[in-house]
Amino acid sequence: MKLYSYFRSSAAYRVRIALNIKQLAYETQPIHLVKNEQQQADYQALNPSQLVPTLVDVDQTLLQSISILEYLEEAYPEVALLPKNIAERAKVRAFAQAIACDIHPLNNLRVLKYLQQDLGLNDQQKSNWYQHWMLLGFQSLEAQLQGSNGQFCFGTQATFADCCLIPQVYNAKRFKIDLAAFPKIESIYQHCLTLPAFLHAAPEQQPDWE
Repeated sequence: MKLYSYFRSSAAYRVRIALNIKQLAYETQPIHLVKNEQQQADYQALNPSQLVPTLVDVDQTLLQSISILEYLEEAYPEVALLPKNIAERAKVRAFAQAIACDIHPLNNLRVLKYLQQDLGLNDQQKSNWYQHWMLLGFQSLEAQLQGSNGQFCFGTQATFADCCLIPQVYNAKRFKIDLAAFPKIESIYQHCLTLPAFLHAAPEQQPDWE
């Protein structure tokens, strides 16, 4: 497998976690988003959306992190990332999609660049935008985690939810967002950081870390 990734991309981070949990070997091909390598013709041919991640598995090219997680779950089910119960699976998917669809797109790098370069927002205004949507999203996530054991989002092992939550918390901390109001989120984050699959997926462990 080859994963086209950027070390700081939370979407790519999700997939790295899933690959590690499932103990699947993969080669990382860095795509530097800040240097606009995603706009190069060869990468556009691979991924027309000009985003990461892209996962190539033999003759299959997979786009979009949640779709990739679903593919990995079906193609490599040995270490499950979804519960067996259909209702519990729906809850996990809803949580993961709340991050991937509601929170992350508003704080994506290309959105932040547009706010500054095209709309003229200064650094403080950009930070206010980022924190507003992050905190609003985290309020919903924390409410969904009231039944959590404080180690994983749902149940007693990692799921899609944890694969998505940990990168989002990493981003929140990078932007110095106070998580005191979100004890479940903080507890799950700290626990997952003790696990090799999550540690090895962290931005600091990637070949393109700078």
